[in-house]
Amino acid sequence: MSFIRVDRDGALAFVTLARAEKRNAVTTEMMQDLDAACRAFAADEQTRAIIFRAEGKDFSVGADLNQPRFQSAETPSLLMRRRTTELGAALMRSIQEIHQPTICAIQGVATGAGACITSACDFRIAADNARIGYGEVKLGINLMWHAVPICLHLVGPARAKQMIMSGDLFDAARLERWGFIDEVVALGDLETTARAWADRYARLPPISVQMIKRSINALSGALDRAIMHMDTDQWILSASSDDFKEAVAAFFEKRAPEFKGN
Repeated sequence: MSFIRVDRDGALAFVTLARAEKRNAVTTEMMQDLDAACRAFAADEQTRAIIFRAEGKDFSVGADLNQPRFQSAETPSLLMRRRTTELGAALMRSIQEIHQPTICAIQGVATGAGACITSACDFRIAADNARIGYGEVKLGINLMWHAVPICLHLVGPARAKQMIMSGDLFDAARLERWGFIDEVVALGDLETTARAWADRYARLPPISVQMIKRSINALSGALDRAIMHMDTDQWILSASSDDFKEAVAAFFEKRAPEFKGN
């Protein structure tokens, strides 16, 4: 069953995370479906702008830790672990390489994979109840998906370190001041405002808008892929640690983890 839905209304398209009962926790299947949806826009000349959004109270609480890859005692070969771990970076590229302008509408919590997806869009509109962060460090693992440079480009080195190294959630008002969020609105105005942003770009000449977007992305991220090839290997190393196993166990046992650096 797919938990990604794509709808269209005239020149606008809406990509929706539709797993509200699990707070839109992201599974491998959701990533694959979202990647396919993003790539499909390359053959869509009618859509002029795309809104990414989510059902329910939260945009996404990140990876679903109930997935077999977090729970199974059977470990795939290192070769296959490395290949499957590259899916996140491929998804981020698929979002960034969409020709049309993308606007992300964020409510509630967006952490881990949720924060990565929001950061890959061109613009972010947040409800005043939004809280965004990268919680990977609290699981004893690094931020991957090639998301580190994207965060760095948005907020600068010191603030990127705060967001990524702390694992904390940051409120929308602060992230607007930092440049991560483009506009903060009341929760009830989130959809209307995101649509207004999308309409603004959909009315402009599509060839010019799309060329400008891709040129800016290419310039600002020129070295990103060359440097961040390592984050997959960092994840494989950190996900093999005792600290990672302790963090996952503590999450399900609802207790504070005890990290020992092993």
